[in-house]
Amino acid sequence: MSKTTSIHYPFSAVIGQDKLKTALLLVACEPLLGGVLISGHRGSAKSTLARSLADLLDNKPFVNCPLGVSEDRLLGSLNVEHALAEQKLIFSPGLLAQAHGGVLYVDEINLLPDHLIDLLLDVSASGINYLERDGISHQHLAQFILIGSMNTEEGALRPQLLDRFGLSIEINDTPNLQQRLDIVESRLSFDHDPISFCERYNEQQSKLKKLIHQTTKRLKQVHVSLQRKQEIAQYCLQAKVEGVRADLALYRAAKTQAALRGADNVLKEDIDSVMNLVLDHRRKESSSLPQASANFANKIPKNQSSQQNENASRQHKENNDSNQQTSEGDWGQMPVEAVDIGFSRQLDPAKFSQTNPLQKKKH
Repeated sequence: MSKTTSIHYPFSAVIGQDKLKTALLLVACEPLLGGVLISGHRGSAKSTLARSLADLLDNKPFVNCPLGVSEDRLLGSLNVEHALAEQKLIFSPGLLAQAHGGVLYVDEINLLPDHLIDLLLDVSASGINYLERDGISHQHLAQFILIGSMNTEEGALRPQLLDRFGLSIEINDTPNLQQRLDIVESRLSFDHDPISFCERYNEQQSKLKKLIHQTTKRLKQVHVSLQRKQEIAQYCLQAKVEGVRADLALYRAAKTQAALRGADNVLKEDIDSVMNLVLDHRRKESSSLPQASANFANKIPKNQSSQQNENASRQHKENNDSNQQTSEGDWGQMPVEAVDIGFSRQLDPAKFSQTNPLQKKKH
């Protein structure tokens, strides 16, 4: 029994959830993206995929952060009395230290106290955990992939915290009849004999591990042209995001997407395919309206003559009458939507192994 307790359901064996798989692979290849926030109902494979991602990282640690975690348990603690008496610092590692180099998973992250979420996100962004107590300080590396999951029916995160996550995905898909049958059959097979089940996916798992390794190396070679940078900035302007975290995340995600497909240059398709992952949780409700419409009234001079006002009023009435017979799509036009090309086609390890020039032997 002890041999099977640490066996996780294989990443490549999960049926469906292609967008979530893509998001997890992106942060696995580029941890600077800042983690993934997953919103969805229970039973949608959120924790299963989070656990299985650690297996693709050469079995790096997977640490689960419980809902009732204390600050000392999360950050670690210092034995001040021993430090003062023996002139020696004793540090008791917390969950952040244990997750170094691996995955830190926080289920129901929206139910954690805000100050703990702040601490989590600060350390995730910096990669260093600073701990200070009674004038005695200690720091250690804490570089991990942060994955948070939540059910929006149980409460939402503050916008300031949402913005700190690099990627976000909301799972709304409901499995159809055949998918339900396949999912149940697959899970029963895994529970019956985990070792044999995982062995059937060894080849696919190996290809995904190789894909992550090669993508990480290739990232340094990927070029982003000025035109692509302008498109990234334009998308963020259309979404009316605050600050430039979204710009940085979209830039990094697009580069990683290009590297995943074995390319050296970012295309517009790369930006489009990751745009919603970066912008959906940051997008303002009014971002679908062109900026010009919001400022239209402010552009009318205040010192117009009465005749000008009458002309403007008549013209406005004529425009309204005309608009009733035509579509208002120009004023309510949504930003460009990402193109979903599908996980199996987009990140198929078999296809990658055939086309990726990094697989050619270098002398």
